[in-house]
Amino acid sequence: MPLWFDMLRTPMAAPETKGLRRKRHLWQFLCVALAVSIFCLQPLRAAFGPSVGLLCAALLLAVLVCGIRYFRAKNAADDAWIVGRQGEGEP
Repeated sequence: MPLWFDMLRTPMAAPETKGLRRKRHLWQFLCVALAVSIFCLQPLRAAFGPSVGLLCAALLLAVLVCGIRYFRAKNAADDAWIVGRQGEGEP
């Protein structure tokens, strides 16, 4: 059997739990907020002063931390799901 066909038949991800969905939505929201804050940096700086750069830095840090936590949890869930599925006798 060709490798691509075997990979096509192999499930690649675990079903998403409510906790993982919340983490993913939080990470996506933070990414969008960071993009908007960077895109609107000049108007925000004019309205709130030079401390807006700290807001962008805080959003960047939050994106990194939440992203690392989400992807670690997602990989752990995927690994546990794949290990659990190996005992089911799939062809």
